[in-house]
Amino acid sequence: MTAVAPFPLVDVGGTPAERGKAYGEQARDRIHKSVALYAGQLDRFGFGQRDVERFGSLFLPRLRQWAPDLVEEMEGIAAGACVGLSAILLVNARTEILQLAKREKGLSDDEPDGCTGAVILPEATRAGRLIHGQNWDWRAECAETSIVLRVRRQDGPDLITFTEAGGLARSGFNSAGIGITANYLESDRDYREIGIPLPFIRRRALEARHFAHAVKVVATTPKSGSNNMMLSTAEGFAVDLECAPDEVFPIYPGDNGLIVHANHWQSVVALSKLRETGLNDVPDSLYRDYRVRRHLEARHGEITVDDLKASLFDDFAAPLSVCRPAIRKEGGNLSATVAMILFEPASGIMEITPLPAENREFTRYELAMDEAVLEKLARPTGQASTMVRETRWSASS
Repeated sequence: MTAVAPFPLVDVGGTPAERGKAYGEQARDRIHKSVALYAGQLDRFGFGQRDVERFGSLFLPRLRQWAPDLVEEMEGIAAGACVGLSAILLVNARTEILQLAKREKGLSDDEPDGCTGAVILPEATRAGRLIHGQNWDWRAECAETSIVLRVRRQDGPDLITFTEAGGLARSGFNSAGIGITANYLESDRDYREIGIPLPFIRRRALEARHFAHAVKVVATTPKSGSNNMMLSTAEGFAVDLECAPDEVFPIYPGDNGLIVHANHWQSVVALSKLRETGLNDVPDSLYRDYRVRRHLEARHGEITVDDLKASLFDDFAAPLSVCRPAIRKEGGNLSATVAMILFEPASGIMEITPLPAENREFTRYELAMDEAVLEKLARPTGQASTMVRETRWSASS
C-alpha cells in the first residue's frame, strides 16, 4: 500500500466572516487547486470566467435570502484565499453548475459523484454506539483538494465535516450528535428549477441543535437535482432521505439495524412516481450496497468501526467496486474512491483515509461533544431525568 498525505484539519471559529477568512487563509493552496479543477472542467466545455459568474448568479440571490450568514462565510473564505466570491460559489455549487453547463452544451454525464454509505444502529454494534460512514467516489485529484473543517460556532453546535477545500460541508457530525453523509441520485425531475445547492443544505443540517430540525432542512429545502442524504443521531436513530428536487422519500433501518445506500433509488414509492435515470452511469450501484449490507449483516450485534471499514474496502468486481482504484473515464477524467469517512458521534471521533484502494492509513479527527448529549447518552435506554415534587395533604384538604 502507498502512503498518501492525510487531509489537513482546518480549525475556525468566531463570526461567519471571521471563520471564513481564517478558513481561506489556512486552506489557501488547496482552495486554489479546488477552484482550478472545476474552472478547468468548465473551460473544456467551452465556458470562461464570465460563464462561471453567470452560472453563479443563478444561485447567489436566493442564497443571500436563504442563508445570508453562509454567504458571508463564503465571502470570508474568498478574502482569506485571495479569490473572488464566484470561485468559492463554484466549489459549493459545482454539482449544479457542472450539470447546468453539460445540459447547455448537450453533453452526457460520464462521471457522477458516486458513493456507498451505511449507518449502523446501536443495537447492531458491539459497543452499543451508532456508527456512520461512507466511501466518496469522485475525481481522484480531490485527494489533494479536500480538507477536514472544524467549526466552533457561537450560535449553535460545533461541527466537523470532510469537504472539498472552499466548501461549506459534505460528510460529518456536530456536537449535538447529528451526522450526515450523501450519495448521488438522478431522476427525470432534475434541473427543471433552480434550488439550493447541496453543500448549503448539508451545512444547515449540521448546524441543527435537534435531529428533527436536521431532517426538516433536508426534507423541505428545494433542490436543483436529486440526491440521497443519510441522517443519524448519536441517540440511536437514522433515516435515509431519497430526495427528488421537489419531494422526499424516507427509508428506515430494517430489523437488522442497518441502512445501506449506493447510487440507485430504493424507495418503491419513489420508483412509482419518478423515473430512475442514473443507472446508465452507475450500474455498479446495484451490487455495491448489497456487498456492504451482506458483510455487515454477518456481524450483526458485534459490528465495530473496523467491520464497516472492511465492508467499504470490498473490491468485488474491481475496478467498479465498493472501493474503487483510480480509473480513466470516457471523458478523460480520473475517477476513484477519494476518501473513506467513518464517524461515531457519541465518541466525538471521525476517521478518514484518502484513496483507500491504495492507502489504509487512517487519520483521527475529534470534536468535543455537548455535555447535555453525553449526559443523555449515559442514561439507560428509555430512562429520563425526573423531578418528584412532594405534596402534603392536610386532613381538611
